[in-house]
Amino acid sequence: MPDQPAKRTFKGRLKRGLVRVRTHVPPGLRLLLGLILIVGGVFGFLPVLGFWMIPLGIAIAALDILPIWRWLRGRRRR
Repeated sequence: MPDQPAKRTFKGRLKRGLVRVRTHVPPGLRLLLGLILIVGGVFGFLPVLGFWMIPLGIAIAALDILPIWRWLRGRRRR
């Protein structure tokens, strides 16, 4: 089988999903959405919720946390 297009691989889907969240969800709400996904992932034994929600929640929350860390590091250096 030849190389699969990027959108059919898991990594490609994850990247597209994160780009979509970054462009469509406001910054403060992304952190809240990530935390909700992490908490929902804790209840992964339930039929609808799953353990897949934990890494997805971490990735979405990191979209907001990383810029805050960079900003704080820059303020400490001054």
